[in-house]
Amino acid sequence: MNRNNFLIHIALAVVLVLVAAFAGQLRRWQKEYKTRVRIIPAEEKTRRATTTAEVSEIEARTLTVPEVLVKFKPGVSESTIRSITAKFNDRVEDSIESVRGLEAIDDLDNADAVQTAAAYLALPEVEYAEPNYEISIEDLESNPVRPSDPRFTDQWALANDGQRGGTQGADISAMAAWSVTTGDDDIVIAVLDSGVDYTHSDLQNNIWQRPANVPKYVDDAAGTIQDLQGYNAITNDADPMDENGHGTHCAGIIGAEGGNDIGITGVNWKVRIMPLKFMNAGGFGTTKDAIEAINYVIDRKNKGVNVRVISASWGSTNRSQALEDVIKKAYEAGILFVAAAGNASTDNDRRPHYPSNYDVGNVISVAALDRNDQLASFSNWGAKHVAIAAPGAEILSTWLGDEYEEKSGTSMATPFVAGVAALIAANEPRISVDELRKRVVTSVDKLDSLKSKVASGGRINAAKALGAQ
Repeated sequence: MNRNNFLIHIALAVVLVLVAAFAGQLRRWQKEYKTRVRIIPAEEKTRRATTTAEVSEIEARTLTVPEVLVKFKPGVSESTIRSITAKFNDRVEDSIESVRGLEAIDDLDNADAVQTAAAYLALPEVEYAEPNYEISIEDLESNPVRPSDPRFTDQWALANDGQRGGTQGADISAMAAWSVTTGDDDIVIAVLDSGVDYTHSDLQNNIWQRPANVPKYVDDAAGTIQDLQGYNAITNDADPMDENGHGTHCAGIIGAEGGNDIGITGVNWKVRIMPLKFMNAGGFGTTKDAIEAINYVIDRKNKGVNVRVISASWGSTNRSQALEDVIKKAYEAGILFVAAAGNASTDNDRRPHYPSNYDVGNVISVAALDRNDQLASFSNWGAKHVAIAAPGAEILSTWLGDEYEEKSGTSMATPFVAGVAALIAANEPRISVDELRKRVVTSVDKLDSLKSKVASGGRINAAKALGAQ
């Protein structure tokens, strides 16, 4: 045999092998097709679909979503599975390769999925059967959001997992609320207190700074003030640096920067905190200085600053008509006023506490709860004059010197409510002050411990306030 003939024979042999292999594969494809095609009812075999409606009906049955997932026991053969499904007038839509015996089954009669699953479950060949439940993207989007801040796990008021003897779920439902919004740096919250440490690493990015298009503050007595980041009513100047720590603690509850891998998380991850100082290093201030600070906020609002809330964690049993009048002016300017109910363990309906007891449309008075949803032992209450309750015992927040400390009081409960109001405003920028107050005080979890203690009968729920629950 010469070399050319030898090559021809080799080529022919290769061709014959390829043809045989293709024929074998074709038979396998045909067999696989026969096992996977839909079983056509007898009436469909007698004639082909001729009308558009008939074609659509057949295609719809072919493409329907399987109703049930059935796991057959080990050892049940494929032919037995096919026989069982045929008796039920069902078909195997798909086999799950990673779980042997798990079949997605299409009920050609479109019976109720729960009933179909029950029918399969009654068979001795079946390990389990369940409906093919629908999963929606809305469920995924409403999943709780957990920040990366290392001390978030210590913030029971935001997410109570039962830590340190607490009651799981006794919190403001912050994580569910954050699936809607984590805040907006266009929303300004004025912290009317001992000032704020605006250099704190967990606060500095959320401190308000006067925009270039807003004029400097002008006081009739002190003249023009370079209010770069708030106001000091004690010295009538532009430096509201905290020397006590109380205001810094309240500011952190409202708006410690979230997700920055530092310290804690505020109710708002993003917000603008306007520091107002009217109390000194010892924690004392005067009514006149409080009025001056509120007057400053009203002026800034009228000049275009989007101040939505004043958070006031302080009070007295002395009524001041002048203070009430300036709070009314804040109301007219569209600013919510959230005030602490007080820490004397007394009934504010019988022993008034101010400014929380002022009957002004923008005032929300706040009582304090412990980590078990019980009214804190120190907290004031009042079925008429205290609107709502919020966590206020053993609250971790920012402190002077770039530190963090735990504090207790209605002072701590107040910024939680102010913070939730800021979240609402971030989600609904056009909401009025009246609507904002109503939303806050009606978005509560009713608690037996608060019956006849606060007007709403409940604890603030941020998720409800944002429609996430």
